[in-house]
Amino acid sequence: MEEPAPAKAGVIQHVREKFSCRSCETIAQTPAPSHPIARGRAGPMLLAHILFCKYSLHLPLNRQSMTYAREGIDLDVSTLCDWVGAASATLMPLVDAIRTHVFAAERIHADDTPVKVLAKGKCRTGRLWTYVRDDRPFAGTVAPAAAFFYSPDRGGVHPDAHLATYAGLMQADAYAGFNRLFEAGRKGGPITAAMCWAHARRKFFDVARLNKAPIAIEAVARIDALFAIERAEHSRPLAAELKLWLQAQRAKLSAHSETAKAIRYSLNRWSGLVRFLDDGRLCMSNNAAERALRCVAVGRHNWTFAGSDEGGRRAAAIYTLVETCKLNGVDPRAWLADVLARLPDHPARRIGELLPWNWKRDRIMVAA
Repeated sequence: MEEPAPAKAGVIQHVREKFSCRSCETIAQTPAPSHPIARGRAGPMLLAHILFCKYSLHLPLNRQSMTYAREGIDLDVSTLCDWVGAASATLMPLVDAIRTHVFAAERIHADDTPVKVLAKGKCRTGRLWTYVRDDRPFAGTVAPAAAFFYSPDRGGVHPDAHLATYAGLMQADAYAGFNRLFEAGRKGGPITAAMCWAHARRKFFDVARLNKAPIAIEAVARIDALFAIERAEHSRPLAAELKLWLQAQRAKLSAHSETAKAIRYSLNRWSGLVRFLDDGRLCMSNNAAERALRCVAVGRHNWTFAGSDEGGRRAAAIYTLVETCKLNGVDPRAWLADVLARLPDHPARRIGELLPWNWKRDRIMVAA
C-alpha cells in the first residue's frame, strides 16, 4: 500500500482565452472564477488551513509565517493577518446564522473568559463570551452550536446586548452582570436562571483540598451523590437533605470562615440550583459552556494576546464556526475550505445549507 503524498503548496493558474467574432467583432471570454476574498490570491484551502491552525491548533500567525518560510514560501505576518480579516468578513453570514440558531433555543448555557488585548504600553483585559445550545442531554433533535462574542471589558451591558432577543432558560454561573437579564419586566421577555452545581461544588472542593475542612469534604461527597443520580425523583430528597444540612452547618461556623462562605454561595442561589428538579431540559452544571471556552483557555497560552478589539471580534467569529463544527462532528478545516470556495456564489437566502450540521447531512447523503 502506497503512502500518501505529503501536502504541498502550489499556484493554480486560470487561463481565460478571448474569442472574437469575425462577423460582428463581439469578444467573448470565460468568466473569472470567484475568489474567497476580494482581489485575494489565497485559495480556499490555504485560507482554511491558516484559520484552522490559528483558531483550532492555536498556532499564532508569526509561527505560521516561519513555517511557510522553511518551505520556501514567503508569507509575511501582515499578509496572513489581512487574509484572516478578509476571510472572517466573508464568513460572517454563517456566523450570524449560527448566532440566530443559538438564540432560538429553549435553553442555553452562558459563560465568559478573560483575554489580553494589546494596548499602548501594556495589555488590557477583554472578554470572550460564549452561549451554547445543546439539546442532546434531554433528547432534543436540533443541532448543537456555540456562539462567541468579544467585548473590551466585563460590563453587564455586553450580555444585555448579546441576549437582547433571547427569552428562555439560561444556565450560568453567579456573575452579577447577568442579574438584569432575570428581571421580571425585562424587555424582550423573561430569562429564567439555572445555577451550576459544578460551581457550587468547586467552592467546597477548594476548601476541602487546601484546608482539609471536614464539613467541606462532606459537602463535596453529598453533591457528588447528586451528580451520580439521573432521575429527579431520586435527586429531590437528597437535595432537600443537603439544604437542611447546609443550614445546620452554617449555624455552627464563623461567618468569616471559608467553609461558611461556600455554604452561603449555595444557599443564596438555592432556587436556581434546584431548578433542574422541576424541568427536564436543565442540566445540573454549566459544563457545556466551559467546554466550549476550553479552546480559548488553551489558545491564549500560545497567541498570548489579541492585537486589538477588532482582533478579538474576529476571534469570536471564527471560534463560533470552529467550535460549532466540533459539536457536530465536522472537520473544521474541510468545512472551512468548502464553504470559502462556495460562499462568493452562494445565494444569501440559502445560507442555511452551508451550516455545519446541514453540510454534514448533505455529505452523508452524497456518500450513500
